[in-house]
Amino acid sequence: MQKLKSGFTLMELLVAIAIIGILSSVVLVAINSARSKALNVAVKSALSSLRNQAENFYNEGYTYTNVCSNDEFLNILANATTTGGGPTGVISDYCVSDANAWAAYSYLKVEDTGGAIAWCVNSSGISKGLPATTTPWTVDSCI
Repeated sequence: MQKLKSGFTLMELLVAIAIIGILSSVVLVAINSARSKALNVAVKSALSSLRNQAENFYNEGYTYTNVCSNDEFLNILANATTTGGGPTGVISDYCVSDANAWAAYSYLKVEDTGGAIAWCVNSSGISKGLPATTTPWTVDSCI
């Protein structure tokens, strides 16, 4: 009686390694997509917190004038623009204000639902995606 050899053939090992490689690449793509979407959420959250900061600013002087040059406001906006990874520039360029209103935006990390590449918030409570930023940027650009 002959003994059977145990173990895998070279071909079986190569097929198993190829299958594992294909599955791991699919998982990595899904993880990267989820990471980028999470960064979009971080941008939206930071911009949403601008409302509280702007209201604190307004309560001190009953005007939104110069809210875009307030240090705490600018720190929050800088965090959003850094996370979004959009074009760099002067942070106050992403915000406009007058006595009665303000609006701010930041680029998103990846294109969002509906083709939005930027996220906008303003003093009237609007939060929405923008397909592109308008020029010139005004307090009404986010409506």
